Amino acid sequence: MTLSVKIFRMAKQMVKERQDITGLNCVKGASGKVIVDDKGIKDSWKEYMDKLMNEENEWDHKISAGVKEGPADCIRIDEVRAVLKKMKRHKAPGLSGLVAEMIQATGDTETQWLLDLFNGIVKEGCIPEQKSSVVLPI
Repeated sequence: MTLSVKIFRMAKQMVKERQDITGLNCVKGASGKVIVDDKGIKDSWKEYMDKLMNEENEWDHKISAGVKEGPADCIRIDEVRAVLKKMKRHKAPGLSGLVAEMIQATGDTETQWLLDLFNGIVKEGCIPEQKSSVVLPI
C-alpha cells in the first residue's frame, strides 16, 4: 500500500469520526422505558420540553432589587477588553460564524467598534437589525 493511499484512508477516517449524529434511534421516556418509534420519541421530547419550560421554581421573596432610574451606565473600553480576554478559545462558532480567536485578534480599532455598538444598544434599548453581507475570497 502506497503512502498516498494510507494518507487518504487516514483523512477519510478523520472526516467520518467528526461527522455529527443526525438522528436518534431511541430515547428513554419519563417512565424509564426505552422508546424506539419516531412518534414516541417526538412525544417524549415534547413532554420533556413542556415540563422543562413550564416548571415553576420556588424562590425566596425576601430578595428584591431596587429600580434603577435614569439612563443606564455606559460600558467602558476596559470592560470590553476584559470580556474579550475571558472568552474561551477553541469553541464552535455561533450563527455569525465568528469564533473567539477571531474577535480577540482584532485589536483596538475593532474593540472601539464593539464598544460603540454595545453603548448604542444600551442607549437605544434595542439591537440593530442585521444587514446581510457576502464575503468574497480574493
